[in-house]
This record gives sequence, C-alpha cells and structure tokens, in this order.
Amino acid sequence: MAARPRLLILTPDYPPAPGGIQLLSERLAEGIERFQTRVLTLASTGAADYDHNHASAVRRVGAGALPHAGRLALLNAAAVREALRFRPQLTLSMHIVASPAAAAVKRALGVPVVQYFYADEIGARPALAAFAARAANAGVAISGYTADLVRAAGAKHASITIIPAGVDVPAASSLQGDPAPEPVERPTFLTVARIQERYKGHDVLVRALALVRAKVAEVQWIVIGDGSLRPAIEALARSYGVADSISFLGSVSDELRDSWLRRAQLLAMPSRLPGGRYAGEGFGIAFLEAGAHGKPVVAGNVGGALDAVIDGTTGLLVDPLDELAVGETIATLLLDSELARRLGAGGRRRAEELAWPRIVERVESLLVEQLAPGARTGVAGHEDRDARRSIA
Repeated sequence: MAARPRLLILTPDYPPAPGGIQLLSERLAEGIERFQTRVLTLASTGAADYDHNHASAVRRVGAGALPHAGRLALLNAAAVREALRFRPQLTLSMHIVASPAAAAVKRALGVPVVQYFYADEIGARPALAAFAARAANAGVAISGYTADLVRAAGAKHASITIIPAGVDVPAASSLQGDPAPEPVERPTFLTVARIQERYKGHDVLVRALALVRAKVAEVQWIVIGDGSLRPAIEALARSYGVADSISFLGSVSDELRDSWLRRAQLLAMPSRLPGGRYAGEGFGIAFLEAGAHGKPVVAGNVGGALDAVIDGTTGLLVDPLDELAVGETIATLLLDSELARRLGAGGRRRAEELAWPRIVERVESLLVEQLAPGARTGVAGHEDRDARRSIA
C-alpha cells in the first residue's frame, strides 16, 4: 500500500490550552486518517503530559518568556525548519499568524496551503488576513459571515469554503432522543463564554435579568467563563439589584459545563458586532454545545450566530442591543416548556449534523482536493478507510 501523503498543521493554539481554535486543531489532528499528520505548535503549561497521553505527532516550540509577537515569530521560523525535515505534501494553517510560514513552505517545497479563518483575527489584522487568503490555495471559513470578512479585508477572489466548527454529541436518552437532563431547583439559564470581550453580551444580560425576574421570580443565571471584564459585570449586577440571581462560576471543567448544560433550561449569549475593526462572533460553538444537550438558545441576530442558530428551529435570534427583547425572549423560553422542548430537539438534530466526525470528513475531503495528482496515490477513500478500521 502506498504511503499516506504528509500533512503539516501549523497552529499557535493547541491543547492543553483551552479555546475553540485549540479544540478544532486537535479534532482535525486526531480525526484525519487519510494523511500522515504532524502538528507544530507553541509550548504551553501541561503540554508534556498531554502529548504523552495522545497519539497525534506534535512538535512544540518553546518560547519561554518572549512577548506574544516574539512567540509567533519563533513559531513561524520553526515551522519552516520543520517543513524542510518533514517534507509535507500539504500545509494546513490554523490561524493567519502562521500564514507567513505556510507561504514560505509553499515557495520552498512547492506544496499547497489551506488556511483557516474565524472572525476576530480578521478585524485585528486585515492586511495579514488578506495576505493569508491570497497565499493559500484554499481557505476554510467557519461561517458565511467569516467568509464575507475575508473578502472585505481585500481577498475578494480567494477560494473560500464554509465549514462550521463541530461539536461533541453526548449519548441520547432512550426515552426522549435527547441527552438525559439533570434536575435543577430553580428556573435556570446559562451563559458559556469568556468575560473578556464586551461583544459577548454579559452587560446586556445583566440589564435583561431585571425583566426576566419580574416574570420568573426564582430565575437564576449561571455564568461560566472568566476574564478581565468580570469585576465590571459583577459591579453592574449589583447596581441593577440582580446580583443575588447570578452565580459566576469562572472557568470550569468540561464535565461541570456539561452538567449545567443538562440542568439549565436554555443558553443565552446575545453577542453583538463590536465597534471599530473587530469582528465579533465568527460562529459560536456554545450554541452547538447547548443544542447537543437538547437545549434551546437565545442569540444575537448578527454575525456568525446567523450560521450557528436557525431561528425558530434551534433557538431564537434577537436584537443583541435590546435588553428588553433579550429579557422577554429568555422569559418566554423559561415559561413555555413546549417551545423550549421543540427548539431543543431542533438543536439536537443540528448538533448531530455538525458532529465532529462529519466536520473532520468535510475538511479532509477539501485537503485531498488540494493535493497534486501525484500525491493522491496514497490517499485511501471512504471504502478503504472503513476497511482499515474493520481489519484493525
């Protein structure tokens, strides 16, 4: 059997560091089977133990106490050296900050490049985003909104394929077809997001909570996530007199997050478009995670949420700047259990459509398309891959 073609994945973000890009990079590195894959990423706390317990071939760049820009420069330099050793037939750049190295590898070895795009990084570095798109043979945008941002940055003719982020789908209850819920004493809605960017909508939710409490007296808001804006949000809650209805849990384990997703009636994250050059929500993996647990969502009617949430099917879209509309929508879902159940079931179906194995297969197929014809001889198709699994 011919050897599988070699794929080099370049990413500054990889577990055990938390985050959406980290998770996406890991799922691709561990799920892609039609390539021999190697990951080059930055060193992080706990990385040695993590790599020891995972099968992916990962090379770490130790950057010590260098500032962020220095760490990225070191990653790009190391990526070129790694490519000369590994001799990939394809490079997958998971962030535009790795695009200079991907472009250099393309020039040095004549191998194609696939570039990922999200949202915030495009607004923060529009010139680099345009360069990354032009240098790549193909781009992957996590939403239609993200693809529009890439084109608006100056890469109007770039080849962009929209492939959303994936989600882990828990086993379904044999009775309902949804994950088994856990009991909760009070009507509960949940937010899962870093309290680092104002556009996530924590401030609007604080103001909306007063209206929700007027209709659902015992309501509680569970806030998972941490960040530099948390003290300001806590102070805002005290000023509005709703602090006793809020529990700030900070950063928690995936297990505790999933426990609250099973217990809460809904997830609310009314992300908005921030001012200036920054782009906001590229997609919103938290919406899919809620759907995977059979829970409806309340989301802003802008940005990547328009791809992540199907209004009236998996959740409800509202004006993210209107705290009255946000509060009214949350209260409606807390009081109308049949509507919440129907939207939650729609969210579950949507999550199953975007489960990680399906997303990995879509990305893998795109990668195969970019290979030079001679490099495709070692790529097994679906039937061959299934045969390998059955033999193993």
